[in-house]
Amino acid sequence: MGKRSDYERKERDFYPTPLEAFLPVVPHLPYNFTYIEPCAGDGTLVEHIEDHCTGAKLQLASDIEPQADWIEKWDMFELIIKPSTQFIITNPPWDRKILHSMIEKFSSKVGMFLLFDADWIHTKQSIPYQDMLRSVISVGRVKWIPDSKSVGKDNCAWYYFDDRPDWQQDEVKIKNGAINLYGKRENKTR
Repeated sequence: MGKRSDYERKERDFYPTPLEAFLPVVPHLPYNFTYIEPCAGDGTLVEHIEDHCTGAKLQLASDIEPQADWIEKWDMFELIIKPSTQFIITNPPWDRKILHSMIEKFSSKVGMFLLFDADWIHTKQSIPYQDMLRSVISVGRVKWIPDSKSVGKDNCAWYYFDDRPDWQQDEVKIKNGAINLYGKRENKTR
């Protein structure tokens, strides 16, 4: 069940990404980039990227249980990231074990835009991952089920993680509307 509802969650957290949830991240993506979508489901997010991002080049769309013929069947933790891959862009399962493992495995290899609940940044469990976090782009509440009369109970955000050395990081346009986190956090007094 959801955190504040009586509804059963869908198996494997399969909720296709609505266009309204995707659009806030568009101004923060560069032109002409390469990406993979490792939690592609039915490919809705890939379609949004292809429709709204100039020069986006999909290298791989995969899922542990693909919902479209053109999406490859892969466990994301078995993926090998090509050196030419600039980003992972995905709406991952919100299960913390999966989410945290994903951040640990990939943030040192590639920049990652992940869509999940906005409350996460305010929890103790986020502390080990905050040094890898570069930006938070607020989305608000999302209507995950198209024919539903209501929106989801949680606010959402796009989180941009990148723990590569500065010289390896790709240009990401951080614009107004995002909480900017520049560089590693240090304990400094003002």
